[in-house]
Amino acid sequence: MTERSRGRLKKTILQLEEVTWRRQGQSILKGINWQVQEEEHWAVLGLNGSGKTSILNIITGYSYPTSGAVKVLDTKFGEASLPKLREEIGYVSSALDRFGSTFNKQRVKHIILSGKFSTVGLYNKQDITESDWYLVQAILEELRIGYLSEQAFSTLSQGEKRRVLIGRALMNRPRLMILDEPCSGLDILAREELLQQMNSIVKQDCHLIYVTHHIEEITPAITHILLIRDGEVVSSGPKNQVLTAENLTNTFKVNVKVRWENDRPWISVVH
Repeated sequence: MTERSRGRLKKTILQLEEVTWRRQGQSILKGINWQVQEEEHWAVLGLNGSGKTSILNIITGYSYPTSGAVKVLDTKFGEASLPKLREEIGYVSSALDRFGSTFNKQRVKHIILSGKFSTVGLYNKQDITESDWYLVQAILEELRIGYLSEQAFSTLSQGEKRRVLIGRALMNRPRLMILDEPCSGLDILAREELLQQMNSIVKQDCHLIYVTHHIEEITPAITHILLIRDGEVVSSGPKNQVLTAENLTNTFKVNVKVRWENDRPWISVVH
């Protein structure tokens, strides 16, 4: 399915149609309809346990819907190779911290290079080319972490580690980048430094899906919002239309008001 824009047809990057997912008899996702078009960058917001991670597992093919249709990057689930699809998806999450003991033994440039092989460590050194090293350097400069190139991962701050992992995810030149609560556990300075990297990601001809429950993490790079509550869509569409006090009160189950500063939304609880 495509959509006409500026005199041409826009490609559909991702499409979920009436997607339901049940686990142990419980409905986790309930009739999810969501479409991401070319040139759109989305944030997915909801409380913990609302179904955000379950949607990501569906998109990346690690969970299969109980019912409904899924198409991601021209791959229709049930008709194509999901491992091949995953090669076109970059994924960064605080869950990658579990590989910290392995990453800590490596230099930053080697961790970024390992993204070419989607491995934790370099195991195919004979396949490394000079152009790979040029790409590593370009990613380091684009993310403004060139000064970290030779440093050991173990010496980095939490914020620097997350930025390096974004670089690793960019190494495969993904068409879709998923950032799953990447600011979890970061202080305000590290958070803002990481959020600035979203501008670099969208410049890479890469479509962004940013998952969070913190509305203040929605930077100007984000164009659209999907709000999730208890496994159902509350609202979806352009961020200025979706991020209303009514929608966010419904999503977060507490009365809130919204204000905008420099094209970023902020909320406060109404007592």
